[in-house]
This record gives sequence, structure tokens and C-alpha cells, in this order.
Amino acid sequence: MSKAEKLLERMRANPHDWRIDQLKTIADAFGIDYRQPGTSHVTFRHPSGAKLTVPAHRPIKPVYIKKFVFLVTEGIGE
Repeated sequence: MSKAEKLLERMRANPHDWRIDQLKTIADAFGIDYRQPGTSHVTFRHPSGAKLTVPAHRPIKPVYIKKFVFLVTEGIGE
């Protein structure tokens, strides 16, 4: 199991206290594009076309972590 897969499993088990850099690490490993045109939000786009915009505040709220895990595993976003 890779570092990104372990990180994703930890996110699934506990969606509290995560940073945007950790989400970017997982996105890179799973082939999900992201962009951060400003500094306040990051938009993740799954190859299926699904997208999720996450505020880059620290810590990220658990609802965004749950949506991110769902985006990575299912390819479905907002």
C-alpha cells in the first residue's frame, strides 16, 4: 500500500485536522488534477469530469474531507 493510499484510509477513518498539502499529495497519486488560482480555494478535478472546490483554510472542515475521499474513490463530486 502506497503512502497516498494509507493517507486516504486515515482520512476516511478520521476526517478531522487535515491540510491542503495532504489532499494535493493524494490527488497527485490518483491522477486528479488541481488548481489554485488564488490562495483561498483549491479546485480538484477527477478525470471523469467531477470537481470539488475546497477552501484552503487550516484545518479543512470534515465535510470537505468526506467529499474529497468520495471524489477520489467514486469519481463523483459537486
